[in-house]
Amino acid sequence: MQENTFITYDEALKIIADHKGDFTTETRSLKDSIGGYLAEDLIADRDFPPFDRVTMDGIAIAYDTFESGQRTYAIEAIAAAGTPQITLQNQQNCIEVMTGAIMPKGVDTVIRYEDVVIDDTKATINVDQLKNKQNVHFKGIDIAQGTVIVPKGKKLSSAEINIAASVGKATLQLVKMPKTVIFSTGDELVAVNEKPAAHQIRRSNVYGIQATLKEWGIPTHLEHLPDDSDAMKATIASYLQTYDLFIFTGGVSKGKFDYLPEVLASLQIKKHFHKIQQRPGKPFWFGTNATQKKVFALPGNPVSSFVCVYVYLRFWLLKSLAIEEKKTYAVLQKDVHFKPNLIYFLEATITSSSNGQLLATPVKGNGSGDFANLVKTDGFLMLPQNKNTFLQGEAYPFVSYRSIY
Repeated sequence: MQENTFITYDEALKIIADHKGDFTTETRSLKDSIGGYLAEDLIADRDFPPFDRVTMDGIAIAYDTFESGQRTYAIEAIAAAGTPQITLQNQQNCIEVMTGAIMPKGVDTVIRYEDVVIDDTKATINVDQLKNKQNVHFKGIDIAQGTVIVPKGKKLSSAEINIAASVGKATLQLVKMPKTVIFSTGDELVAVNEKPAAHQIRRSNVYGIQATLKEWGIPTHLEHLPDDSDAMKATIASYLQTYDLFIFTGGVSKGKFDYLPEVLASLQIKKHFHKIQQRPGKPFWFGTNATQKKVFALPGNPVSSFVCVYVYLRFWLLKSLAIEEKKTYAVLQKDVHFKPNLIYFLEATITSSSNGQLLATPVKGNGSGDFANLVKTDGFLMLPQNKNTFLQGEAYPFVSYRSIY
């Protein structure tokens, strides 16, 4: 591949997929597993529920007695949640039952307290109709023992944590995420807590990327590189000893001080591509070395780096985790004309219509350096290459960088 060759979006995805990560596993306590990716199946160790479970406070009877016309029952016993199963001794009697209790033997139907009158040791049913076996959550009706409830690869939310606890998993086998470092580059950048001179700006891109990767379950370290090729080479070489995933912002364009591509080459990191036929985010560099360290070198402009993180780095992560990407489509709310023959990632806000459609309204910014525009929008519409007119009412893929509900 020649230095000035621009590849397509689809070609970039194929190359990245060919170099997906091979992650190891680690053991974490249940309480520390939220946001992690399962490296094992969560399997039901018993039926769900594990017994016929009472779902209403009330009385339990044998339904046949009600069918025969009986309405008043002597209360024989009380079955509370958390106590062993008891047995009805006289079929003409009833047992008071509490929500969560094991359904007693000899009864099959529960009548809630609201439909009975309790008078000392007797209960009288005051409704004319009952449904046989009502208000009982039967053993195994939700999930049978041995069933895979949550497959490996799933990202753990509070719902999956609940399941893990219910099947007795005090610890979990999770995917061990790659040890990751994010580099900012350039002498124009100063630390967040510094007051910039007139010719400087604060480092910001790396914090947004770090926050994004944290949402994806990847802890990161931040580092800065000056515009000095020797210093860059020495710093990157030291991190190559212990880190797996490298993300750079800036230093990959055509400027005289954009040393990063030549520094990476000198460190035996093979370039798989450098430029993509897209806007924004054209000068995006991807490579690996002999030990399969992965390098994503993003453009320095904030909007461009956001696009490349959410489109390409996320794609690589999902491929590495063997998770199928779920595409979201949104309906364009006004005509867009875009002449260059490039895939166009267009910033937009999202609303929903009464008929359930996602509606995307483009929000024009002031170019790929306008990071403030990101605050006004929800993500990017992906407008395909080889087309220059996109009409209101047409649906296109939407890449979100914030919750859209």
